[in-house]
Amino acid sequence: MKIPAELLYSTDHEWVKVENGKAIIGITDFAQDQLGDVVFVEVPEVDTEINAGDGLSTIESVKAVSDVYSPISGKVIEANEELSDAPQLINEDPYGKGWIAVIEIADENELKELLSAEAYEKLLSEEA
Repeated sequence: MKIPAELLYSTDHEWVKVENGKAIIGITDFAQDQLGDVVFVEVPEVDTEINAGDGLSTIESVKAVSDVYSPISGKVIEANEELSDAPQLINEDPYGKGWIAVIEIADENELKELLSAEAYEKLLSEEA
């Protein structure tokens, strides 16, 4: 299971890609693997203000319904509407086409709370 080095990670298995004051958010390969086949994704409404730790999205798989929590605070400026018609993108390409939302970062200091790829890998090995 590859863990992209350029991303940041939450202990809840979300990833964050920071670009120009914005954060692209999705779930990790580990998370999608645990969920199994994704059948439905509820993406957040654009313009929603969200705090770190708030529910961002809901993912339904053949096994379970899981909440995706926002790793950071800010305003949702884009949601991946493609997931409505193609929820399997989360399984097929969790770090690419399976992204869930883009948030305008309210407080860059929150990024310091997130894990590096190395720290996330360690977390996974401890959970295994």
